[in-house]
Amino acid sequence: MRSSSAAGTAPSGRSRPVKPDRPAWRKELFDWLKALSIAAVIVILLQAFVFQLSTVKSISMQPTLFEREWLLVNKIAYDFGHPRRGDVIILKDPSEDGDKKRLLVKRVIGVPGDSLEVRDGQLYVNGELQVEPYTDSEIEDGDFKAVTVTEGHYFVMGDNRHLGASKDSRIFGEVDEKAIKGKAELILWPISRWGSL
Repeated sequence: MRSSSAAGTAPSGRSRPVKPDRPAWRKELFDWLKALSIAAVIVILLQAFVFQLSTVKSISMQPTLFEREWLLVNKIAYDFGHPRRGDVIILKDPSEDGDKKRLLVKRVIGVPGDSLEVRDGQLYVNGELQVEPYTDSEIEDGDFKAVTVTEGHYFVMGDNRHLGASKDSRIFGEVDEKAIKGKAELILWPISRWGSL
Protein backbone atom coordinates (compact mmCIF):
# COMPACT_ATOMS: atom_id res chain seq x y z
CA MET A 1 0.00 0.00 0.00
CA ARG A 2 1.46 3.35 -1.05
CA SER A 3 1.61 6.35 1.21
CA SER A 4 -0.09 9.37 -0.21
CA SER A 5 2.91 11.60 0.63
CA ALA A 6 6.62 11.10 0.15
CA ALA A 7 8.68 10.43 3.26
CA GLY A 8 10.17 13.57 4.87
CA THR A 9 7.85 16.02 3.14
CA ALA A 10 5.13 18.03 4.80
CA PRO A 11 1.62 16.97 4.05
CA SER A 12 -0.01 19.03 1.36
CA GLY A 13 -1.85 22.08 2.63
CA ARG A 14 0.41 22.42 5.68
CA SER A 15 3.49 24.14 4.20
CA ARG A 16 4.49 27.48 5.80
CA PRO A 17 4.34 30.57 3.63
CA VAL A 18 7.82 31.82 2.74
CA LYS A 19 8.46 35.40 3.88
CA PRO A 20 9.69 37.56 1.07
CA ASP A 21 13.21 38.89 1.58
CA ARG A 22 13.51 42.54 2.57
CA PRO A 23 14.67 44.68 -0.29
CA ALA A 24 18.46 45.10 -0.27
CA TRP A 25 18.22 48.90 0.06
CA ARG A 26 16.18 48.57 3.27
CA LYS A 27 18.75 46.31 4.87
CA GLU A 28 21.56 48.65 3.84
CA LEU A 29 19.67 51.68 5.17
CA PHE A 30 19.06 49.89 8.48
CA ASP A 31 22.77 49.00 8.76
CA TRP A 32 23.78 52.61 8.05
CA LEU A 33 21.32 53.98 10.63
CA LYS A 34 22.57 51.53 13.23
CA ALA A 35 26.23 52.45 12.55
CA LEU A 36 25.47 56.19 12.67
CA SER A 37 23.54 55.81 15.92
CA ILE A 38 26.43 53.97 17.55
CA ALA A 39 28.90 56.56 16.27
CA ALA A 40 26.72 59.40 17.61
CA VAL A 41 26.54 57.81 21.05
CA ILE A 42 30.33 57.35 21.09
CA VAL A 43 30.90 60.99 20.07
CA ILE A 44 28.49 62.23 22.76
CA LEU A 45 30.21 60.14 25.43
CA LEU A 46 33.67 61.25 24.29
CA GLN A 47 32.61 64.90 24.31
CA ALA A 48 31.00 64.56 27.74
CA PHE A 49 33.88 62.78 29.45
CA VAL A 50 37.06 62.77 27.34
CA PHE A 51 37.40 65.53 24.71
CA GLN A 52 35.66 68.75 23.79
CA LEU A 53 36.04 71.47 21.23
CA SER A 54 36.70 75.00 22.43
CA THR A 55 36.83 78.23 20.42
CA VAL A 56 39.39 80.96 21.11
CA LYS A 57 37.50 84.20 21.75
CA SER A 58 40.18 86.74 22.65
CA ILE A 59 43.67 87.96 21.76
CA SER A 60 45.20 86.99 25.12
CA MET A 61 47.10 83.97 23.77
CA GLN A 62 48.60 85.55 20.64
CA PRO A 63 50.93 84.75 18.96
CA THR A 64 50.25 81.12 19.95
CA LEU A 65 46.47 81.18 19.45
CA PHE A 66 44.25 83.53 17.48
CA GLU A 67 40.56 84.40 17.71
CA ARG A 68 38.09 81.90 16.22
CA GLU A 69 40.57 79.02 16.21
CA TRP A 70 39.19 75.65 17.32
CA LEU A 71 41.02 73.71 20.00
CA LEU A 72 40.79 70.05 20.94
CA VAL A 73 40.70 69.90 24.73
CA ASN A 74 41.68 66.75 26.64
CA LYS A 75 39.30 66.68 29.62
CA ILE A 76 40.94 63.72 31.38
CA ALA A 77 44.57 64.81 31.02
CA TYR A 78 44.77 65.79 34.67
CA ASP A 79 42.83 62.83 36.05
CA PHE A 80 46.14 60.97 35.90
CA GLY A 81 48.54 63.78 36.76
CA HIS A 82 48.83 67.51 37.34
CA PRO A 83 49.37 70.52 35.09
CA ARG A 84 52.99 71.24 34.27
CA ARG A 85 54.71 74.52 33.62
CA GLY A 86 54.16 75.43 29.97
CA ASP A 87 50.83 73.57 29.54
CA VAL A 88 48.07 75.44 27.72
CA ILE A 89 44.91 74.90 29.76
CA ILE A 90 41.20 75.65 29.74
CA LEU A 91 39.87 76.96 33.06
CA LYS A 92 36.78 78.48 34.59
CA ASP A 93 37.17 82.24 34.86
CA PRO A 94 37.77 82.84 38.59
CA SER A 95 37.35 86.62 38.36
CA GLU A 96 34.38 88.42 39.85
CA ASP A 97 34.35 91.53 37.64
CA GLY A 98 31.77 92.50 35.03
CA ASP A 99 33.94 91.06 32.25
CA LYS A 100 33.74 87.50 33.62
CA LYS A 101 33.87 84.83 30.92
CA ARG A 102 32.69 81.23 31.18
CA LEU A 103 36.06 79.75 30.22
CA LEU A 104 39.55 81.08 29.64
CA VAL A 105 42.56 79.65 27.82
CA LYS A 106 45.93 80.39 29.46
CA ARG A 107 49.43 79.00 29.89
CA VAL A 108 50.66 77.55 33.20
CA ILE A 109 53.59 79.70 34.32
CA GLY A 110 53.94 78.52 37.92
CA VAL A 111 53.15 75.25 39.72
CA PRO A 112 52.79 74.69 43.48
CA GLY A 113 55.91 75.83 45.33
CA ASP A 114 57.22 78.04 42.52
CA SER A 115 58.30 81.60 43.29
CA LEU A 116 57.45 84.04 40.49
CA GLU A 117 58.27 87.67 39.85
CA VAL A 118 58.50 90.10 36.97
CA ARG A 119 61.48 92.47 36.85
CA ASP A 120 62.16 94.91 34.04
CA GLY A 121 59.50 93.24 31.88
CA GLN A 122 61.02 89.77 32.29
CA LEU A 123 59.60 86.71 34.03
CA TYR A 124 61.65 84.95 36.71
CA VAL A 125 60.68 81.56 38.14
CA ASN A 126 62.54 80.44 41.26
CA GLY A 127 65.05 83.21 40.61
CA GLU A 128 65.82 82.11 37.03
CA LEU A 129 65.09 84.27 34.00
CA GLN A 130 62.64 82.43 31.74
CA VAL A 131 63.15 82.14 28.00
CA GLU A 132 59.62 82.11 26.57
CA PRO A 133 59.67 81.37 22.83
CA TYR A 134 55.86 81.52 22.65
CA THR A 135 55.76 85.28 23.35
CA ASP A 136 56.68 88.18 21.09
CA SER A 137 57.17 91.00 23.58
CA GLU A 138 58.34 91.83 27.06
CA ILE A 139 55.73 92.01 29.82
CA GLU A 140 54.31 95.51 29.41
CA ASP A 141 51.83 95.52 32.31
CA GLY A 142 54.45 96.34 34.93
CA ASP A 143 56.61 94.40 37.35
CA PHE A 144 55.43 92.51 40.42
CA LYS A 145 57.28 91.28 43.48
CA ALA A 146 57.92 87.61 44.13
CA VAL A 147 54.87 85.49 44.93
CA THR A 148 54.88 81.80 45.87
CA VAL A 149 52.27 79.49 44.35
CA THR A 150 50.39 77.61 47.09
CA GLU A 151 49.59 73.89 47.16
CA GLY A 152 46.82 72.85 44.76
CA HIS A 153 47.03 76.12 42.82
CA TYR A 154 48.63 77.39 39.60
CA PHE A 155 49.78 80.75 38.26
CA VAL A 156 48.62 81.34 34.69
CA MET A 157 49.30 84.01 32.09
CA GLY A 158 48.36 84.68 28.49
CA ASP A 159 51.10 84.50 25.88
CA ASN A 160 50.18 88.03 24.74
CA ARG A 161 52.34 90.18 27.01
CA HIS A 162 51.37 93.53 25.48
CA LEU A 163 49.77 96.11 27.75
CA GLY A 164 46.27 95.09 28.85
CA ALA A 165 46.09 92.14 26.46
CA SER A 166 45.50 89.33 28.96
CA LYS A 167 43.36 88.92 32.06
CA ASP A 168 45.22 86.30 34.09
CA SER A 169 46.74 85.48 37.49
CA ARG A 170 48.30 88.94 37.65
CA ILE A 171 44.71 90.20 38.03
CA PHE A 172 42.67 87.39 39.61
CA GLY A 173 45.45 85.57 41.47
CA GLU A 174 46.46 81.93 41.43
CA VAL A 175 43.99 79.37 40.12
CA ASP A 176 42.60 76.43 42.09
CA GLU A 177 43.32 73.14 40.31
CA LYS A 178 39.60 72.33 40.55
CA ALA A 179 38.89 75.23 38.17
CA ILE A 180 41.04 73.65 35.43
CA LYS A 181 38.81 71.85 32.92
CA GLY A 182 41.39 70.32 30.61
CA LYS A 183 44.52 70.62 28.55
CA ALA A 184 44.44 72.16 25.08
CA GLU A 185 46.18 69.58 22.90
CA LEU A 186 45.62 70.60 19.26
CA ILE A 187 44.62 73.46 17.02
CA LEU A 188 41.99 71.83 14.78
CA TRP A 189 40.86 74.80 12.72
CA PRO A 190 41.78 76.47 10.47
CA ILE A 191 43.56 73.62 8.68
CA SER A 192 46.50 75.91 7.87
CA ARG A 193 47.15 76.21 11.63
CA TRP A 194 46.60 72.53 12.47
CA GLY A 195 49.11 71.25 15.01
CA SER A 196 49.82 70.31 18.61
CA LEU A 197 50.36 72.80 21.40
